[in-house]
Amino acid sequence: MSARPAGAHAYTVLMTGPLHDLSELTIRSISVSEMDNNVYVLTSRSSGAQVLIDAADDAPAILGLLADAQEDTDAEARVALIVTTHSHWDHVRALAEVRDAVRARTAAGADDVAEIAVPTDVPLRQGDVGSFEGFELEAIHLRGHTPGSVALLYQDPHGPAHLFTGDSLFPGGVGNTQGDPERFASLYGDVVARIFDRLPDDTVVHPGHGRGTTLGAERGSLGEWKQRGW
Repeated sequence: MSARPAGAHAYTVLMTGPLHDLSELTIRSISVSEMDNNVYVLTSRSSGAQVLIDAADDAPAILGLLADAQEDTDAEARVALIVTTHSHWDHVRALAEVRDAVRARTAAGADDVAEIAVPTDVPLRQGDVGSFEGFELEAIHLRGHTPGSVALLYQDPHGPAHLFTGDSLFPGGVGNTQGDPERFASLYGDVVARIFDRLPDDTVVHPGHGRGTTLGAERGSLGEWKQRGW
């Protein structure tokens, strides 16, 4: 089940997202499947090292996205890691095929590993930092949508941070916690303490479905989210 807040949209066609042309890496994205899943690839300009986030569906489209990203580096582009933000079925449908095609290691939140059919090479825990040739990504554990949901933080040295939140944070609210007050309290608490209390307003949020946002655009609604319970 999708974890988007009420009012988010689903698409039935492949959608190509924006290119974020940063000083040291690029961020490309596509939207795949009837669930409007966002797939992201980060490519180091200097080394060609890539991280793919959420091999959700449509392996040929994802492989095309990776091929397009070759334009972003003079080096040979190659996938160093495929990260799954959480274990829900709509985020892993192309994982096995893409992993086999690019021969990359896989990563996911440690508490979600048992629910992902494709073996996880790197279990992620709060604060883990992955060092790639040309950039780093930090794992932020956000408990509630699933036990092991993670966001990935890229701290751009020359601009705003970029945060890949999976299904834990969207424009207009946190992810779906199935009406469970305890799960909502856990997710809301982590999102506030580990994201909003730490990162500035210009941080760019790249969610697992639909359009992006910034922390500044959402910060004023935190009290409303807490009061409504979703």
